[in-house]
This record gives sequence, C-alpha cells and structure tokens, in this order.
Amino acid sequence: MPMSQSYKDRLFPILPQLAVHYGTPFHIYDEAGIRATGTALNQAFAGIPGFREYYAVKALPNRHILEVLSDLGFGFDCSSIAELILSRQVGARGEDIMFTSNNTSTEEYAFAEADGGCILNLDDISLIAKVPNFPELICFRYNPGPRRTGNIIIGNPVEAKYGVAHDQLVDAYRIAGERGAKRFGLHTMVASNERDYTYIVETARVLLELTLELKKALGIELEFVNIGGGLGIPYHPEHSPLDLAAMAKEITALFDAFRSAHGFAPKMLMESGRYITGPHGCLVTTAINAKQTYRNYVGVDACMSALMRPALYDAYHHIDVLGKEHLPKSETYDVVGSLCENNDKFAVQRELPTIDDGDILVIHDTGAHGHAMGFQYNGRLRPKELLLRTDGTVELIRRAETVEDYFITCNFEPDEFKPGQ
Repeated sequence: MPMSQSYKDRLFPILPQLAVHYGTPFHIYDEAGIRATGTALNQAFAGIPGFREYYAVKALPNRHILEVLSDLGFGFDCSSIAELILSRQVGARGEDIMFTSNNTSTEEYAFAEADGGCILNLDDISLIAKVPNFPELICFRYNPGPRRTGNIIIGNPVEAKYGVAHDQLVDAYRIAGERGAKRFGLHTMVASNERDYTYIVETARVLLELTLELKKALGIELEFVNIGGGLGIPYHPEHSPLDLAAMAKEITALFDAFRSAHGFAPKMLMESGRYITGPHGCLVTTAINAKQTYRNYVGVDACMSALMRPALYDAYHHIDVLGKEHLPKSETYDVVGSLCENNDKFAVQRELPTIDDGDILVIHDTGAHGHAMGFQYNGRLRPKELLLRTDGTVELIRRAETVEDYFITCNFEPDEFKPGQ
C-alpha cells in the first residue's frame, strides 16, 4: 500500500500548517518510517554473518537522510564524485563505501581512492589497466547476459551497458591479481523495483555458484557477494509488497548450505535504495488551475522537475487530495504541471474527488528517484525537501532552487580560444 497509514496519521493533520509555513511544492520524508524499514532489513538478514546494506545514494542524495542511514549501520553505494562527497560528509570511509560506476574517468578513480578510499567495483575488464593505484581489495560487476532475464525496468542483460560478461569473469580476477589485488568481491544488479522475491533469491544463488567457480579456477575465496538492489515497493494500492521475511529465509538457507558444503561462505552485501526510502516520502503540491477541454485537467504548482518518474517510465504514483481522502472519486483528471512538455503529468485519466483551486495534493512514494532525478528544463527549478523527525518536528533539509542558482554557471571568467594562434 502506498504511504503507510502511520505516516499519513502523523503528516496529514499538519500539512495545512506546513503548506503555509514553507509554501508548496515540497518533498517531505518520514524519519520514523525510514528507520523502521532499515531496521527490519538488518534484522531479516542477521543470520548471514557480515551482512550489510549499502544504501544506493542515487535514490535520495541528501546528507540528512544519509545521517539517519549511517546511524543504522549502513554503508553507501556511490557512482559519482558528488555521491562520494556526500557519503564522506556523514563519516563513511574505506569499506563503508562501494564505488560502482561505469565509463569512469581517471579523475574519478583518483578521487575515489583519496580520503580513506572505498571498495572499488569495476564495470569492465578493460578498466583494470586504467585504475591509477590498484587497490588490494577489488570487486567486479557481473553481467549474466543470456543466462538471466532482466525485469521490465533493467531490461535484457545482453542489451545492458553494465558489467563484465560471463566468459570474461575469470580473466578479470586473474588480471586483477596480477595488478596486486589480494582480496575480492563480486557484484551484480539484474532487477529494479522487483516485488517477486524469488527473483532476488535466484540472484543470490547465481553469485554463490560463481563464488565456487572462481575458487576452482583461481583458488580465490571471495570475501563478499553483493546481490545489488532492486527490491520493489507497491506503488499501486492493489499491489502486494515484497515478502522480505520469505526472501531472507531462503537466501540465508542458501548461504548456510554453501558454508556447510564448502567450509567457507562470503559475506552478503545489498544496495537497496527505493526499498529503504521510497515509500517514506511524498510530494506535496497545490492545485492552482482547472481546465476543461477534451479532458479535465488539474494544474498544480509542481512539475516534472520535482518528479519525472511518471513521464520517464509511465510510472504510477498514488494521489490523495487532502481532506477529501474519503469522498467519492467522482471526477477523472489529468494532473499536470507547467512545463512546455505534454508528458509533464503526474496522473493520466485518474479518478479522484472533485478538486478545487487551493486543494493540497499528496503524491505518494517520492522518497526515491523523486527529487534526485529532477532537472531544470524550461527554467523550472527543483523544490525544497523537508524531514518529519521522529519527535514530530519538521526540518528543512534542502532549500528550493532559486533563479540565482539557475544563472550561477553563467558567471565565469571570460575564456576565448582562437584555433591556430
């Protein structure tokens, strides 16, 4: 079910006050919900020695959120210099960080190696020669190709730009060893927003099989396998949630059986993003215009710069009209923003209660890949972010972008180059 009833009960009564105090639009996140989900994940996999969640920073790159997750013992999955900086701002160093990038520059590798370093997760065999100072601990991202089907968001692994091909894997670890690596991990990511837990169990099984293959081929024992993220959430009210308990039970059994059969087992890492924070955020926006042409439109003061998942993925986000949650859904609307793009829509032909100008709309499940995917097309800027703390107070954790921010990159020292001179 989108957005827990607990979050609604704590948020909805104060939303009119927040809308007056902060102005809309804004994203607001629920610290209590994030902590509860993170704690549940840690407890579910407590039976696997060394288990650790590396939160996917790309999902919600805000320092205040990362502080909460660091308090839960999470590491951080990063793929850029900015994400490395964010993680280090909350105290993550060394093996607290997994750097999984692709088409990575030498400057990025140098930054990743500095200031305590990180776990380097290489996307391709060719990158082994390009890492300036090769680390003792190395990991590779595995792409199973035709051996595995991707889900609808990730797509066919054969067509994916990510990872080392199956027939390159042994050579990758051999060459890494020749460059000085002595400790090894293995990573894959073949699903996104997957609510069928058996798909994730199969991923764990595949990685354990590869662990054995690498030991037989090269004599190395992997320190860890990272089964990636991809744990799904039910955006639609009628969708069932992922069965975390069943998934954890079956994966734990796989690791126990592997350890019994072979005398060792790698640690298991995971890099969920959406599952941890997605349901614990919402976009709050105000209806500012009604239009009746060939359809009924409700124009709101947020646009695709605040949430582009519906436009990019045709994704569903549930919507409540504050104070009208229990009224009949008597109208059919397209809920739209102000961009000069026809796909700037939060909902298409959605049945909702009658909406009047000034009504507050709550768009669910924006706690992952919401603000983070924002952009500045049309000069429309990204909104502020708020955090509902466990004690009921609300804190501004990112201000809204301003017109001054938009033009700041136009302020620079003149630099003119004339070829041939």
